[in-house]
Amino acid sequence: MSEDLLRISDLKVSYGGIEAVRGISFNVRQGEIVTLIGANGAGKSSTLRAISGLVKPAGGKVELEGEDITAKDSSVIVSKGLMMVPEGRKIFPNLSVLENLKIGAYLRNDDLTEDLEAVYGYFPRLKERSWQAGGTLSGGEQQMLAVGRALMGRPKVLMMDEPSLGLAPIVVQDIFEIIRRIHENGTTVLLIEQNANMALHVADRAYVIENGKISLEGTGKELLSNEKVQAAYLGAKG
Repeated sequence: MSEDLLRISDLKVSYGGIEAVRGISFNVRQGEIVTLIGANGAGKSSTLRAISGLVKPAGGKVELEGEDITAKDSSVIVSKGLMMVPEGRKIFPNLSVLENLKIGAYLRNDDLTEDLEAVYGYFPRLKERSWQAGGTLSGGEQQMLAVGRALMGRPKVLMMDEPSLGLAPIVVQDIFEIIRRIHENGTTVLLIEQNANMALHVADRAYVIENGKISLEGTGKELLSNEKVQAAYLGAKG
């Protein structure tokens, strides 16, 4: 069994006294794709934001490679190898594709050539548009840029928050194929996704979050065949 890279224990997140995450625990092992699925507002994105240091947890613990990183500054967490592709992409629209990618490596002081070529290998369209302003790209291309920017930091765990949001179905297929390739090349992935069907097909393991708590867990295949998951998230009739 692979060792845990990331371990979340009894994590709680509150906003103004309202509990968004109500004591969830899960782990991500080296080399896995782990996905968290659930309805909008279930607590998925709040979980990622707490892990990445963007919000301070109300309780619980976040450990990366056995080190407690709970509530550390987000820049410190990035320096330790946790990179996030945020919901809505949040690229820098007035900077070029190349400049956006280099920002992903802002904590590095070594040669970026090999990593840039790797990103361009995943996303040839970014190479073609390397001097184009990020804001002029299509939605799918901007999502590719956001993923590429995170990869430039050489993540130990790549966290992705709703990568399919707002994209055309054919582009969603492309994005998930890239997630598969990134995983096959050795990157560990924690995926938050409303498109449960796509997420469960790529996931090694998965957790269902409902009302800020984990209600189900299993392999991706197990949850794909679970009647409750089918009825609630896959459009199947119970």
